[in-house]
Amino acid sequence: MEIRHLTRGYAVSPQIAPEDVEAIKAAGFTTVIDNRPDAEIPPELHTDRLRAAVEAAGLAFVVNPVVGGAITMDNVTGQAAAIAAASGPILAYCASGNRSSIVWALSQAGAVPTDDLIGAAAQWGYNLEPFRPQIETLARA
Repeated sequence: MEIRHLTRGYAVSPQIAPEDVEAIKAAGFTTVIDNRPDAEIPPELHTDRLRAAVEAAGLAFVVNPVVGGAITMDNVTGQAAAIAAASGPILAYCASGNRSSIVWALSQAGAVPTDDLIGAAAQWGYNLEPFRPQIETLARA
């Protein structure tokens, strides 16, 4: 597991496993957002198993599955709601962290400058530049 901080309060990671939860808690995270659909992963990494491990550790767990290439406004508003409800630092995961970065940036449009959103993701190799028009449209809404 590699935690990639986009901000002080929001980080992304490739797929986590139940055995990663104690390290996630020790790193100070209070909320875990699952952005990966179960159809992509083996049963031992499915949402129900991760939810059980995360909640057993006393952390909040939010399910917001994002299908690659098919991000919806429900995904964006779901991510925004999870971020707003969090009591502390958030770790969001998907296959690589890319989708978790995209929905974060879209959910923060208007609250954070577009260049800052794109730059935060770029430091970890996530190219959000193709989403610039969408981020800017959401920022104006």
